[in-house]
Amino acid sequence: MAKTVMVVDDEERLVRLVSTYLEQEGFRVVSARNGREALFTARREKPDLIVLDVMMPEMDGLEFLRLHRKDRETPVIMLTARVEETDRVLGLEMGADDYVTKPFSPRELTARVRAVLRRSGQTAPEAEVLRAKDIVVDRSAHSVQVGDRIVDLTPSEFDLLATLMAAPGRVYSRLELLDRVQGTAFEGYERTIDVHVKNLRAKIEADPKQPKYVETVYGIGYRFAPEAG
Repeated sequence: MAKTVMVVDDEERLVRLVSTYLEQEGFRVVSARNGREALFTARREKPDLIVLDVMMPEMDGLEFLRLHRKDRETPVIMLTARVEETDRVLGLEMGADDYVTKPFSPRELTARVRAVLRRSGQTAPEAEVLRAKDIVVDRSAHSVQVGDRIVDLTPSEFDLLATLMAAPGRVYSRLELLDRVQGTAFEGYERTIDVHVKNLRAKIEADPKQPKYVETVYGIGYRFAPEAG
């Protein structure tokens, strides 16, 4: 089931932009225009994470956070145009999990959302050993075996393979894979995943030009072949 992210900001254009990026990455998004509205929305929707602006009319983000923390421990990423260290520290001391200063890259924010959800334990537990036909990936031993041979992968190639094998048939965008492999994602570097995929195929595929495991989904990204899983 898709994770729900609540975006709270009085700038309608920013809410639309952030929502679009989050929805493209598979999140369900709800929104609120101020802290007072956000209290009602949070109680109704029970979001898995909140992206929260500080400066808003009626009730600002810090007051919302103080009241919301009485009910739930939802992970929160705060947005603000303020750059003073004291403001950042105040937000973190009140329970924010991360802090992003405007202006920011929506892609970077999306990567931070994923990172905070992982740190908060809201991702499904990962199997230690993954198997697909003649490929065996052991996460704990950080080893990969294809047939009767041990394959040496770089850390990025290993994380890429493990991510794809854990969800056969699921299509991952390059941005998602970059986040999983490198821990964060920045605009302009998504194509580095293509290089990792090329190198990975050369090591695990019988014919890298006609892969039977790591498939390209044109215009979107990559997936692990569902029949292989």
